[in-house]
Amino acid sequence: MRPPPRLSALLAAAALAMAGTALVPQVTASGTAATCTVEYSTTSQWDSGFQGGVTLTNNGPPIENWSLTFDFPGSQKVTQGWSGKWSQSGRTVTAVNESWNGKIATGGSVGAGFTASWSGSNPAPTTFRLNGVTCNGDAGPGDPTDPPTDPPEPGGAPPKLRVSGNKLVDENGATRRMLGVNRSGGEFMCVQGHGIFDGPVDDASVRAIADWKVNTVRVPLNEECWLGLPHVNAAYSGANYINAVKAYVTRLEAHGITPVLELHWTHGKYTGNDNHCPDTEYATCQKPMPDARYTPAFWTSVATAFKSDPAVVFDLFNEPFPDRATTSPDAAWTCWRDGGNCPGIDYPVAGMQTLLNAVRAAGAQNVVLIPGIAYSNDLRQWLAYRPSDPAGNVAAAWHSYNFNACANESCWNEQLAPVAAKVPLVAGEIGENTCAHGYVDRVMAWLDSHGSSYLGWTWNTWDCSSGPSLISDYNGTPTSFGVGLRDHLKGLS
Repeated sequence: MRPPPRLSALLAAAALAMAGTALVPQVTASGTAATCTVEYSTTSQWDSGFQGGVTLTNNGPPIENWSLTFDFPGSQKVTQGWSGKWSQSGRTVTAVNESWNGKIATGGSVGAGFTASWSGSNPAPTTFRLNGVTCNGDAGPGDPTDPPTDPPEPGGAPPKLRVSGNKLVDENGATRRMLGVNRSGGEFMCVQGHGIFDGPVDDASVRAIADWKVNTVRVPLNEECWLGLPHVNAAYSGANYINAVKAYVTRLEAHGITPVLELHWTHGKYTGNDNHCPDTEYATCQKPMPDARYTPAFWTSVATAFKSDPAVVFDLFNEPFPDRATTSPDAAWTCWRDGGNCPGIDYPVAGMQTLLNAVRAAGAQNVVLIPGIAYSNDLRQWLAYRPSDPAGNVAAAWHSYNFNACANESCWNEQLAPVAAKVPLVAGEIGENTCAHGYVDRVMAWLDSHGSSYLGWTWNTWDCSSGPSLISDYNGTPTSFGVGLRDHLKGLS
């Protein structure tokens, strides 16, 4: 699934005096945490609107660029802003520096302001995040570069998963299913210059996910940000990005949650059918297949970083669609497995076999999810073209939305059941764009009956009428769509 575009606000030039303090860290290129003071104030207020502002004071090493995010506790909506690029997604507000005020020296400050609408009440935000990192003190427990201080949730650490026949089992041989959510943000925030994650990734936010009886969280990633390519803001890429992902994995595992690291957006200019960003080669949208230039290096690096942690699962690529580039199903599936110069695709492709080889060559024996074609909705030839794995530790990944081609029980029985009988089946994304849960209720019932796994899209505070969004705030308040998944997971528990 593709995340919605971020909303842009009108810009002007001004500065404000602020009051009210919270502490936020800035992660430096070395991966260490430096503290920052955030002052928030409401400088004026009227019947339906108010003027507010923030001041960032850097208490650590110099900062080259900044992105501040916070969640409004009420119904506030930013209408315009200045001294920064302001946007809002759900309740989450983001302010990104302008070209002239990105640098903050040690002990220096920068101010930015905005106007916003409100109704009912106008409470102030209580938590602020700088470049995707939340903190309540100097390198304290809110800083995800440090190990979490909370004790694990009941059930202890997540299982060390492996494949046994068509089941996932733990280190004791007990059958396990991955049941949970996606946590979008890591695929787009960095490359868009907004930060690393969309919304909080601290202990409180992970605890809210765990409260839904979630045992798995899928974390979409961006290969250009992980590899630190020059065109991506260094504050959100390379070591900073890798350290933030590692820290989030640690937090998830501290709550007994299985992390699934998934490659979502990749390099390569594509101008064929169903192109989503034909004017750029950068990893700013979903491409039909992984690219041979960078994706093998991405998986070599990720596998090396997590090969000693068998609780981490790898998902090779979000939603392949080589079938949109050619009219030949055999050519599409051959491209999917073998890569190379594929018909209709403008760049050299890395096939699923190449990526699986990269993971195994790095010494990682972790479970690997391999998606089908047609945006992961078509698994009809998955078994016939299945990549060879010397570790015997692969599962099939499937995505299911109410607007997909294979979206009813008859199709599932015909196309999915044969796959689920041979290998573990993981529905890496399920959802619907109706702001209701009638479709996912049916999907979950079918997957339950086949002992398969599923993860809802997505644990982000977006408008569920424009795309599947499970929550209205990061405390875990469900949308009308999210109620279906939450109640179902709690019922299974």
